[in-house]
Amino acid sequence: MSDTVTWLGTSYHTILDAAASNGAMSIVDSTSPEGSGPPRHIHAAEDEVFIMLTGVCEFWMAGETFTRGPGETIFIPRGTEHTFRVLEGPSRHMLVLTPAGFEGFFVEMAKGQYAIPDDMEKIVEIGAAHHLTFTGPPLGA
Repeated sequence: MSDTVTWLGTSYHTILDAAASNGAMSIVDSTSPEGSGPPRHIHAAEDEVFIMLTGVCEFWMAGETFTRGPGETIFIPRGTEHTFRVLEGPSRHMLVLTPAGFEGFFVEMAKGQYAIPDDMEKIVEIGAAHHLTFTGPPLGA
């Protein structure tokens, strides 16, 4: 898979997908604008690793807040409530998800160009199909 999709100003370029890894993992090269970040959420099926390449992000994970910048990483175990916000950007980061499959969520969001909060009902529905549960607002909301 080599297509880049864009949703809410963030680009997602899947460089390793489920088919290429036999379902073991996916790797997504993502660039997010300053101030952006998703609502608080939980991935029920995937562990997630952020590898920060550029920019600085504030993370909130299981009640703790911290920042990460270029060359730093964060591991988010499946089932852990989390979110992030780009403080200095744009932020380019690699997302490593194990097992693979969640990369399809980004493709579906870009295809529908769903807006937050206007289209949250549809976003929640598609998220559920990808083992994603939204649990709260984005940072700074």
